[in-house]
Amino acid sequence: MGHVHIVRDFPSPQEGFARTVRVYTPHAYDAMPGHRFPVLYMHDGQNVFAHPESALFETWCANLALEHGVGEGSLEPWLIVAVDSGQGRVHDYSPWDEPRGQVHARGEAYARFLVEHLKPLVDRTYRTRPEPRWTGAMGSSLGGLISLYLGCRYPDVFGRIGALSPTVTWGASQLFGAWASHSRRWTRIYLDAGAHEYTDASGVPLYYGESTRAFYEHLKQLGYADHEVALVLDPHGGHHERDWQRRLPTAMRWLLG
Repeated sequence: MGHVHIVRDFPSPQEGFARTVRVYTPHAYDAMPGHRFPVLYMHDGQNVFAHPESALFETWCANLALEHGVGEGSLEPWLIVAVDSGQGRVHDYSPWDEPRGQVHARGEAYARFLVEHLKPLVDRTYRTRPEPRWTGAMGSSLGGLISLYLGCRYPDVFGRIGALSPTVTWGASQLFGAWASHSRRWTRIYLDAGAHEYTDASGVPLYYGESTRAFYEHLKQLGYADHEVALVLDPHGGHHERDWQRRLPTAMRWLLG
């Protein structure tokens, strides 16, 4: 296994406060000192890794999934940079206001933190491949929404987007209008949800299966081909870390392989 490096009180000038950032260097990072590595940025960092200082309950176990994929030959090793969320998560991952839930968007400030501050520092500190083809963003629920926003707003930075149970109808479904054309850049987008997955977020009803399918069809209509976008609907999927943990190996093989 590789190592999880935890950096606390990491400043976010764009947001005006500090975050915790967790960096996973795969086993190959030390074993291959002359090699450069692609980087996957993940949200809700406290829920990402199998590690004693992660969340108390189920996590995605992304480090285990990655190393297993490397071991079986379906993945090359990636660095994973996981950024913790905080009490303002709903606002921080919202690119647009959601009046139904009285949510004021701070997603653009969070996106600028990733693009302008965190990624340049990661690229200076680690042996990375900085190009968009080798840079991904992944998250679930609103973390899936902000990942898709990053792919739409910054296609010259993030070429691979993983959105598990993304809240694409948040903010009056503005994501559909914002993503109004093919970026004409190298792109790979993975979408999934439970086929019957449903939550009620502060009085906002969210039907993840049908809305994720609708966004997939929207991308297809914009010209994204089968090798650029994939959709997985899990007949038994719910809105929980254990569901995303179960689907993560499939997501990683398609998105990162």
